[in-house]
Amino acid sequence: MPVKPLVTAGIESVLNTFLYRSPALKTARQRLNGKVLRVVLKEFSTPLVLIFSERQLDVLGEWEGEADCSVITHINTLPKLRDRQRLTALIRSGELEVEGDLQVVQNFVALADLAEFDPAELLAPYIGDIAAEGLGKIVRGGASLLLKGAKRQQRYAAEVVTEEWRLAPGPLEVAWFAEETAAVERAVDALAKRLEKLEGK
Repeated sequence: MPVKPLVTAGIESVLNTFLYRSPALKTARQRLNGKVLRVVLKEFSTPLVLIFSERQLDVLGEWEGEADCSVITHINTLPKLRDRQRLTALIRSGELEVEGDLQVVQNFVALADLAEFDPAELLAPYIGDIAAEGLGKIVRGGASLLLKGAKRQQRYAAEVVTEEWRLAPGPLEVAWFAEETAAVERAVDALAKRLEKLEGK
């Protein structure tokens, strides 16, 4: 399938947020200044072209010019590129094919490795700093933290429903209701037996 402009814009925004915000990454960025990296993902019919400049990174779905370096790979290999130690192993195993200047992809991988990917930075403009940081912690903490949070929210919701909104009975009320229901049932049984006796007479 072709890469849509919305997808390239999204990728561009994410990469610029993480690779071009921090002044600490300036030296690593300068090594890529003016370079063009073509990324061919086997799942898409059109490549992604990354054009590095001093101030930003442009991501295009179409590019007529020559690329300094082209990499051909699968989507699921991309996260592995964050670890520069694995680059050679990926090339040797055939998971990553490189055509052109290998230094370009090495510099890009080094830059990505140095960048701190924090989901909170992406979410902050939309949901605010505090909420974004909270979500970032959940993402970083993994599934166990998410599960604990869900259980806590479930417990909190149960307390709100029973204690504050009084929509559901509390545990003591349920026990009392069960006891009262059993007592009514016994009384109905006793009444039914007495009626049977009266009818029998």
